[in-house]
Amino acid sequence: LTGTSREQRAFQYLLAHAIPGDPHHILQTFDQWCYHCEHLSCVGPDKGRIVERVLLERAPLRVLELGTYCGYGTVLLAQGLPPGARLYTIEGDPQHAAVAEKVIRLAGFSEQTVELIVGPSEEVIPCLREKHGLMNANLVFMDHWKRCYLRDLRLLESHQLLAEGATILADNVLFPGAPHFLQYAKTCGKYHCKVHRASLEY
Repeated sequence: LTGTSREQRAFQYLLAHAIPGDPHHILQTFDQWCYHCEHLSCVGPDKGRIVERVLLERAPLRVLELGTYCGYGTVLLAQGLPPGARLYTIEGDPQHAAVAEKVIRLAGFSEQTVELIVGPSEEVIPCLREKHGLMNANLVFMDHWKRCYLRDLRLLESHQLLAEGATILADNVLFPGAPHFLQYAKTCGKYHCKVHRASLEY
């Protein structure tokens, strides 16, 4: 009825209520909107704590996010980066990317810290090294289309974009589910797998 998308309405709420340059408050304000106004499929605070814990344990210098959406996960990742680290985030939907770009910059992250790349992941991944300077990633956060998880993991492998000992963190592998990705990760012999129990967002 308003002529704007849910994502744009959420950003307007952020502009009105969030403290610019305060990533933690940006995420809290997002959560308020999603709990009380409209649901958005962001990572959310419960699963966010798992992401924060992994960042703390791994202290990755090069992070790749597949599926920026509104930028919630991007801000969550960026605020937990060690000094000098860089985050590359890929979003296939230009309208979502436009909102995410504003959210990321509102949170106070520059292009030197967070680079948002717009385009289908299967087209962007092969160009990451030459076009964007990502030699390899220490941490990959997958939160895009579940059917793309396995394809994109194999692309990362074939283009040698995973650093030795890299961590792959994949959201919602049980529901809605990414069974082929899960089977591959468990049986290919390249990864140690751990399933984190969590609830759906909000």
